[in-house]
Amino acid sequence: MAKFKMKFHRRWMLFVLLIPLSSVLCFSELSFITEPSDVTALPKDAAVLDCQAHGQPPVTIKWLKNGVRLEASEHIHFLPNGSLYIPKIKQTKEESDEGFYRCLSQNKYGAILSQRSRLTIASISEFMLHPVPTVVTEGSVARFSCAVTSSPTATITWELNQSTLPLQTDRITVLPNGVLQIANVQLEDAGEYRCVATNIGSRSKSREATLTVNQGAGPKPRQRPMIIAGPQNVTVSLHQTVVLECVATGNPWPIISWSRADSKPIDVYNAKVLGNGNLVIVDVSSKHSGVYLCRATTPGTRNYTIAAANLTVLVPPSIVERPESQTRPRAGTARFMCQAEGVPAPRISWLKNGKEVHLNGRIKMYNSKLVITQIIPEDDAIYQCVAESEQGSELSLARLIVVMSEDRPSAPRNLHAETISSSAILLAWERPLYKADKVIAYSIHYMKAEGLNNEEYQIVIGNDTTSYIIDDLEPARNYSFYIVAYMPMGASRMSDQVSQHTLEDVPLRTPELSLTSQSSTDIQVSWQSLPAKLSRGRVSAYRLSYRTAADNTVTIVELPQNSTEYLLEGLQPDTIYLLRMAAATRVGWCEPSAWTSHRTPKISSSKVPSAPTLLLEPVNCTSIVARWQTSSDSVAVQGYRLCYHEEGQPEQPIIQLQAQNHTYTISGLDPRRKYHVKIMAVSQAGDGYQTDQTTSTPGCLSAREQPTQSPPPPDHLTVLASNSSAVSLQWGRPAFASGKAVSYTLRCTPVGTHNASAIRYIQTTKQNVTVQKLDANTRYEFVVRLHVDEMSSPWSSVVYHRTLPAAPSHPPAGVRVTLIEDDTALVSWREPTEPNVMVTHYTILYASQKAWLAGRWQILKREGTHTMALLEKLEPGNVYLVKISAANQVGDGPFSNNVELALTRGNTHRTKNPRHSDSVPDTTVYSDGLYHIDQRSMTGIIVGVSIALACIVMCALILISKGRPRKSSGHKAITVGAAGGPRAGLSLPGECHIENVEALMPTICDHSLDAKGGSSMVINGASPINSIDHSKRWLLFQRDIMNPAESDVEGRASLYEAGKTVLRYEEHLGSGPLPPSSREMIYGPQHHSESSHTSEGSQETGDSGQYSNEESNEEEMSNPSTGRCSRPESFGSDDITAVAELKQSFELENEEVLTHPLHHSGTPDATRLCCTSEGSHHALLHTSQAAGSS
Repeated sequence: MAKFKMKFHRRWMLFVLLIPLSSVLCFSELSFITEPSDVTALPKDAAVLDCQAHGQPPVTIKWLKNGVRLEASEHIHFLPNGSLYIPKIKQTKEESDEGFYRCLSQNKYGAILSQRSRLTIASISEFMLHPVPTVVTEGSVARFSCAVTSSPTATITWELNQSTLPLQTDRITVLPNGVLQIANVQLEDAGEYRCVATNIGSRSKSREATLTVNQGAGPKPRQRPMIIAGPQNVTVSLHQTVVLECVATGNPWPIISWSRADSKPIDVYNAKVLGNGNLVIVDVSSKHSGVYLCRATTPGTRNYTIAAANLTVLVPPSIVERPESQTRPRAGTARFMCQAEGVPAPRISWLKNGKEVHLNGRIKMYNSKLVITQIIPEDDAIYQCVAESEQGSELSLARLIVVMSEDRPSAPRNLHAETISSSAILLAWERPLYKADKVIAYSIHYMKAEGLNNEEYQIVIGNDTTSYIIDDLEPARNYSFYIVAYMPMGASRMSDQVSQHTLEDVPLRTPELSLTSQSSTDIQVSWQSLPAKLSRGRVSAYRLSYRTAADNTVTIVELPQNSTEYLLEGLQPDTIYLLRMAAATRVGWCEPSAWTSHRTPKISSSKVPSAPTLLLEPVNCTSIVARWQTSSDSVAVQGYRLCYHEEGQPEQPIIQLQAQNHTYTISGLDPRRKYHVKIMAVSQAGDGYQTDQTTSTPGCLSAREQPTQSPPPPDHLTVLASNSSAVSLQWGRPAFASGKAVSYTLRCTPVGTHNASAIRYIQTTKQNVTVQKLDANTRYEFVVRLHVDEMSSPWSSVVYHRTLPAAPSHPPAGVRVTLIEDDTALVSWREPTEPNVMVTHYTILYASQKAWLAGRWQILKREGTHTMALLEKLEPGNVYLVKISAANQVGDGPFSNNVELALTRGNTHRTKNPRHSDSVPDTTVYSDGLYHIDQRSMTGIIVGVSIALACIVMCALILISKGRPRKSSGHKAITVGAAGGPRAGLSLPGECHIENVEALMPTICDHSLDAKGGSSMVINGASPINSIDHSKRWLLFQRDIMNPAESDVEGRASLYEAGKTVLRYEEHLGSGPLPPSSREMIYGPQHHSESSHTSEGSQETGDSGQYSNEESNEEEMSNPSTGRCSRPESFGSDDITAVAELKQSFELENEEVLTHPLHHSGTPDATRLCCTSEGSHHALLHTSQAAGSS
């Protein structure tokens, strides 16, 4: 049963409770000093019922008889102290003073009712049982009995021949219950016997019965012990005397011994043996309740006979948990607890100011608890818990004080619920609109939505949250919820109610089996459907397993959900079979029950009694009533044999029962335990067929059971082992009452999650569990709680643990291969799409189709921060396959799908010295995604720039010495490129497209500055100076002459941009080119470059793939989709001005490079030389921003 939980923070809890404390302390509690008690009186005698009350005056006292108010009269007097005086008790058919009396005390705070007192008029009824004539043999045992009802209890004596029976001899025993026993009967014991019952009211005598004694004939034959008068089930009130009779015969004379079925010792201080074996217990108490066994044993042998009887001690009600006075604000909730114990279990009721509480939708009673919600001023009263039974009554009072306050917050808003598991629901709400800043706490109220008079539970939490997980709910149940906001002097109205259903779970336990055999080769298995509290959902199937005790081979039969019986046929006779049952819901199967044994009958030619129909019914937490019926066959039943035992414990001794008995009470059992009961009929032909049945005792609501209602939480929760997706945990069982079925629930929560579906609950009966399917590299919170007897402990201490990292389970995403040169490709990708996975490095595998078929892959590795790599020395005409995997310190992840790259054949010239090493790549990718200059690249830059400047100086000197002055007719921007015919090196429209935007490739025309005979040099703002395998040439030395008009247009297309220096020259018509001998002397033989190739829609450039994302985007935005490179028509020796400017420009450039060799990468002011495009504002030669501005 879920328990009321109160989770106030200390500081504001004290604040809330102590504000109205003065009013509580000032309340002068109305109480009784003396309450009326039971009175027994004779007719016409006087009687006084005492009643005195204390409280703030004036205090008035009224009397009620059988619930009706009494008025003062000549027959009824009210004494000044409040007591009731009856001067002459009446006892007639028309009117009697006998009955139940109560006094009602009242003052301005309310009214209280006293305990019930009974006025009894002394009397003795007619004898219910008279002694009967008896014939015995000399030396045997004679027994007489009688019974009478009286008040007060009558004393029984015996008369022989109308004279008091002398009791000087040990042979004669008179038991307090009215039984007369005469052992070793003599001839002089014959006569007329009668019993006499006497009390203060009267005296009564029974009928006479004759005892006839026959003389014995010779020696007696040897005889097994036989109990002729065994103990009978008896129920007595507290402090009375009880007699358990046991009379046995046999030859030799048997020895009588007593024991308890529960193996507890017999109280030697209050118990004694009377006569030849009768057990008498005086001043009985609840500890004397139980099953007592009388054993008659033949001396010196193991021959014995057992008879059993149950002793039930009736105990008056006693309130063990009393209600407490409370102060509550209007619209708040008050809960009055009350627990009582007694035998039989007392009935609990509630009074308000001495009258029965009227239950409605606002005031409800759950079991014994009174709950008042949405309190109004009229609820301010004195409330009493009344515990009543036939043995008496007891009351306990408490007052409810209602605090009035109009300054209340509005109700919480937008309450919604979300199911988490079979026992947990997440509630979330919004703060009140009005006076939300004064709210100090929220009260969560919930109850089952189905059924009537369901108990409402309450949880109080702080004002620092607007969500809460209720995790003690029953599976497969619908619950309703509402929230109330509290401030120091008042509470809001209740929020709107919401309903939510918990998920199903596996059944809590299996059905209890009943086993019978109708023949020697079958077993009839029957069971009852599980109640909703145990099924925890709709049962979808049953699984019956059985085997013989000597064979471990198990046969399993699955049965449909609506089955309640099954017949096992074709079994072996006289064989012990073990059976067990399991039930399932949609969630899964529950733990199967323990094995239940059943022996099939023997094959017999004679007819034996059939199996009785057995019905077991728990009376209370320690007793079970067994009732049975036999079929009306022709076999005469001589008796029954009953046996029972607790599940997992050895069987108790067999109980022999008479043929006329069809009911038996099994007492002295433990609460909340499962017991197996077996019974069979016995006939002259032998033992009949056996019936086996299982039942469970309920729990006790007593003071000694209360500690088990809140078991301590498990301790020492630790993590045993862990990997990336599983964690193994273990914990210790706390110290409490052992021997009870225990289960555990583990809660696993990712730290910081707000997703209800991420919270997992795992149920187990073991003290360890492995949580599977966890996320790698994630921190989790683990807690565990204990369940015993359908009750739950608090959650244990929290344990935090982070799962280990896992190897990537997904390949890199977005793999793309872009051809940037004839034999070089750029591979780009994105990180794997999975959380909490740290990649330490990537593995790139690539191979041509021929190598792939042979299983030869080339391998490249890049650090985990890189998302690009260059594939070099690719062979034209081949199709390459590329795939990538991510890895970390745990292991490698899967490879991506193969990406194809097709290379076309061409006359591509390669330099003798490749730019990259196969084993050591010359690039490094950093976390900023930019390529930076390494030491080797820096050395190449310095050497290249120096050679270029030297060539320019030599060229300028030659031009100065051989050229002649010419007039400039216009300005043109210098375009560099390789000569290859009349228009060699010029890009046709559409050749300079930027097509691979996703790969972020810079768009650079395939004409670059040739610095040293066949190798080009590009000064790129996003990368160091890169060498290209193509042999490029300055167009300054081309013999081709461009159309002046076209040249003028191109010249005008070179526009000035801020921060850029444009190299210009004056054009003179008719100027001749540099003599070939001079060019060849300076630059060596000329080479022609192939047209650039395109792969997968990407434009090949002179860049080696090192670039800046920022610079690349700038290029894409500045260059149009079509472009054409321009060049001068001629360049003669007279262009001194142009050469001088060219020299000055490259000197400035060299100075910038040497000054900032390692700090220009990725900046927008880095020097850059490129061809122009039509319609663009991109200059051919860029210098730094500082140089341009100066």
